[in-house]
Amino acid sequence: MSECLIPNRLLFRFEIPLRYRPSPVIDGDLSDWSDDFLLPELCRVDGQEPFGQFYLAWNESGLFIACRVEGRRSPFRCDPKQFWKGDNLRLCTDMRDTRDMKRASRYAQQFYFLPAGGGADGHEPVAGAAKIHRATENASPVPRGKLQIATLRKGSIYTLEAHIPAAALSGFDPDEHSRIGLFYMIEDSDLGRQYLTVGDELNWHIDPSTWATGVLSRD
Repeated sequence: MSECLIPNRLLFRFEIPLRYRPSPVIDGDLSDWSDDFLLPELCRVDGQEPFGQFYLAWNESGLFIACRVEGRRSPFRCDPKQFWKGDNLRLCTDMRDTRDMKRASRYAQQFYFLPAGGGADGHEPVAGAAKIHRATENASPVPRGKLQIATLRKGSIYTLEAHIPAAALSGFDPDEHSRIGLFYMIEDSDLGRQYLTVGDELNWHIDPSTWATGVLSRD
């Protein structure tokens, strides 16, 4: 059987409700996250089984994300200087949801979250922001230490939790701009890749038109 050259997800324009919640404690414990905040497993549209669960919520203080990965066996492989290699979670946002533009504006950003790689022993989690390639204009740099992150690992399961404050989100304005561009990818050196819409071959890291739309809801 020949492989599908065009992912089914590319044929749709997904809109995903992003629910409001009070600020959680960022400690890596996801017991206070309900399924109401889970993003849909769109990889199933292309016949792929997810290995991770991805949660997202918001309030006036910014965005909150959480991730649970099951089936991890090896030690983490993380390098903050090359965050895109090894084990990582990446989140892209566009506070103006410019879905018809092929290049990012200053309202579009890429954030990365590593379950390890920081601290004196390399065992602490790391979070940061990086420029989007070929953007027409870059968002302001996010100062080191601005993003909160915590992880927990128990056997083959690890969890990650993070906060992106409003001050780090270029153009964050929930009242005037409740629709935002959204993309995430989980990369695991044991389990592979799980992404929201399309993979590297369709340039998600350059082209915001390949992302989904998140709709900030107060419900």
